[in-house]
Amino acid sequence: MNLFLEFLATLSAGLFTGASIYINLVEHPARMSLGTALAATEFVPSYRRATVMQVLLAVVSFFSALAAWFMEAGINWLIGATLIIIVIPFTVIAILPTNKQLLDPALDKGSEHAQQLLNRWGKLHAVRSILSLSSLVTYLYALVWE
Repeated sequence: MNLFLEFLATLSAGLFTGASIYINLVEHPARMSLGTALAATEFVPSYRRATVMQVLLAVVSFFSALAAWFMEAGINWLIGATLIIIVIPFTVIAILPTNKQLLDPALDKGSEHAQQLLNRWGKLHAVRSILSLSSLVTYLYALVWE
């Protein structure tokens, strides 16, 4: 059972990390290359689609790793679980205010303010990528060396 939980935690963290890094390195820069108005417009459907998937992956990874740790897997499973679940409160506290402004229908999508919001969002999202990558590396270390 532990091996299955460890696999599930690692797989979901890997999928989360891949999606998050893709957003930072490919999707958001491509969005920004279209100009502020189109970038702000495209942000809305992209954000809505990504939200559910990423929350689900983070939660599955967290609970799988936590369960593995409770079943006497090494401490790295608890560390990895903590790193991946921190993404959720970080998003709520640090990113959600920016998201709400970007999703506001009253936002002038071509404005300097919209540009600043999109730039801030990209930087904040990079923190999610770093946290999830750290979790994944911790899980992989535990799989290989524990």
